[in-house]
Amino acid sequence: MAIVAIDQGTTSTRALVLNEDGSTHIARAIEHRQIYPQSGWVEHDPEELLANLLACAEAAAGCAAIGIDNQGESCLAWDGETKEAITPVIVWQDTRTEPQIDRLKADGAEALVLDRAGLPLDSYFSASKLAWILKEVPEARRLHAAGRLRLGTTDAFFLDRLTGRFVTDVTTASRTSLMNLGTRTWDPELCDLFGVPSETLPEIVPSTGDFGTLTLDQGSVPVVASIVDQQAALYGHGCRRPGDTKVTFGTGAFALTVTGPDILRAPEEGLLPTIAWQKSGEAPVYALDGGIYTASAAVNWAERLGLFDGVSDLDTLSGPSAIESGLVFVPALSGLACPHWDRAARGAWFGLSLDHGSKDLTMAVLEGVAFRAAEVISAMQARSGADGPLSIDGGLTNNAYFNGFLADILEREIRVSREPELTARGTAELVADCLGMVIGSPAPNTVLRPEQERSGARKKFAEAVRLARAWGETGRSTSRV
Repeated sequence: MAIVAIDQGTTSTRALVLNEDGSTHIARAIEHRQIYPQSGWVEHDPEELLANLLACAEAAAGCAAIGIDNQGESCLAWDGETKEAITPVIVWQDTRTEPQIDRLKADGAEALVLDRAGLPLDSYFSASKLAWILKEVPEARRLHAAGRLRLGTTDAFFLDRLTGRFVTDVTTASRTSLMNLGTRTWDPELCDLFGVPSETLPEIVPSTGDFGTLTLDQGSVPVVASIVDQQAALYGHGCRRPGDTKVTFGTGAFALTVTGPDILRAPEEGLLPTIAWQKSGEAPVYALDGGIYTASAAVNWAERLGLFDGVSDLDTLSGPSAIESGLVFVPALSGLACPHWDRAARGAWFGLSLDHGSKDLTMAVLEGVAFRAAEVISAMQARSGADGPLSIDGGLTNNAYFNGFLADILEREIRVSREPELTARGTAELVADCLGMVIGSPAPNTVLRPEQERSGARKKFAEAVRLARAWGETGRSTSRV
């Protein structure tokens, strides 16, 4: 009997069917709108996401069970009685709450958030977004006074609306800045700090178990897994042991390394302790997380600028690297996440000359994403000692030049997944585990090894990052005059 994973991501919703022999296929994929009401704001229509999720589930009817993975930090508010959304989904990329974050930092609140949630103060996480809703949306305040307000990440909205379970799994809760990482419960002091009433939040539960029943046109199907997307990808890579590490190169890039039963804290390296997964009836498995705000988004931006004409152009890239010609690109188009956590940093090319053309600029963008991944992985290696093969997936890993450059600068073996839907596969494998099903193995990875020494290039990139951060700080100071 087949099982199904619904991958509700930043740009699309996809239904993956996983068969007992390990084979997979996409039953349906639907893109949704990206809404930009003003500078720094990124939103989705919750009703559109919900309709797409249901359409994808209908396309995979007849399955034994369903699992759903979600965007992570994206969140919204809805009426607990009618289950109607009262706000758009505020997407993880949204930076509207930066002023609140700055005030909390100035008040010295970051130490508490790092200690309890394991996260830095950043608008990336859900807490400040949820607080913004309560402060700025009159309907939210009215519903709160009436005891009907519900606040949460998208998974909680989907489940509440579709199965009647107002819950969120522990991995998603760990991305809010409101959950105490040790107790795995909503932390009263964190909720008070951000101004998010704990009674409006969903119950925190393990990543597998009873999430209710989804009613479809062709019958009902149980939902037995719910997890944040990057942790699902970690599971899909087969990362189970401490030290196992993956990077997913999507809109952003997200690295996770399994640390096992213990919380490993590394604030000095900008790494975030998080929960990898928790199966029903079992202890949680922890991980270290390192995020990069801009990965494929930088490549898509370069395409919109006209630097190249579609993916086929990227496939022809070869020859000396851009950095060998002195050209460096820092992909800080939305600031820098791990290990810097600097929203003020700005994207920049350094070393431009009349000799550089569109090919060089394009190569520099790909190299910049690879350099950023190397910063994160190196920080993880320094803290955890994990130096084994690195598993990678995502759209950028279809590019041979990018993969080879990444292997060179990391000086370690790279395993490129041949499974095009690692996030959904990980969710489906959690479903299979929950049902006690034995699933066949995915296709073997493509293995790459370093071919060229590039330690000097890492130093050049580090200097470029320093300059990009300094420029961003100059811009911030000017804006406050």
